[in-house]
Amino acid sequence: MLIIRSLAFNFVFYLSLIVQMIFWTPFYFLSPRHRAWFVPKFWSRTSMWLYEKIAATKSEITGVENLPEGSFILAPKHQSFWDAIAFFPYLDDALYILKRELTWIPFFGWYIMKMRMIPVDRGSRSKALKAVVVATREEMNRNPRQLIIYPEGTRRPPGAEPSYKYGIVEIYSQLGVPVVPVAHVAGLYWPRRKFMRYPGTIKARFLPAIPPGLGKEEFMQRLIGETEAACDQLLVEAAQAPNPPPIPPTAVKRLAELGVTAKS
Repeated sequence: MLIIRSLAFNFVFYLSLIVQMIFWTPFYFLSPRHRAWFVPKFWSRTSMWLYEKIAATKSEITGVENLPEGSFILAPKHQSFWDAIAFFPYLDDALYILKRELTWIPFFGWYIMKMRMIPVDRGSRSKALKAVVVATREEMNRNPRQLIIYPEGTRRPPGAEPSYKYGIVEIYSQLGVPVVPVAHVAGLYWPRRKFMRYPGTIKARFLPAIPPGLGKEEFMQRLIGETEAACDQLLVEAAQAPNPPPIPPTAVKRLAELGVTAKS
């Protein structure tokens, strides 16, 4: 049954993406940008609804009161495709940094450019970072934007040793806006590189904003410390739930370090 539900959800999820992208095209491209945001937010909500109804996985996001007004950086853990779509409804005008090649994909690329996302060319990381800072500052000067950036860069399994990159430190220092860390363990339920979708409740938490103006070292220590502490708490809760999802080796190791044994 689990395999069937996982296959069914994956099929319906991508079908919904394609159908909605086509269906909403006239409204999306003929509407002002602030109204067009209805489309990706609606898709996010329907995707979470389908996830709950088909795969029996609920999404519980708390800490909305910690989101500042105006421009800020949202810094989620990156474990799953879930964390790429679940937060749209909570942001007024989200901003992503992405590979320029994605803008060349028909429909998808057009949707991206409508929202003035920031495409980055492959090559020198230092040049790319400078370009990102300049483009993001220009966007935030035009109107308040919420930059979504994953501090660890790539998806990592739950419980893995933290591997935060320097890029977010430089962006934080240059932009002078708050950073909201986001803790979750979505990778337990919607694991990377696997088609299985495990039932349960994905809990995510917007943590209190880190104010602008901190030194680079202090900022990095706070970002890592606060994010990882909250993720540890959510990992323990998930592992001790009545019907826990499969716990990957990285999470088993981390739980052991915390003195916790997952339910079998």
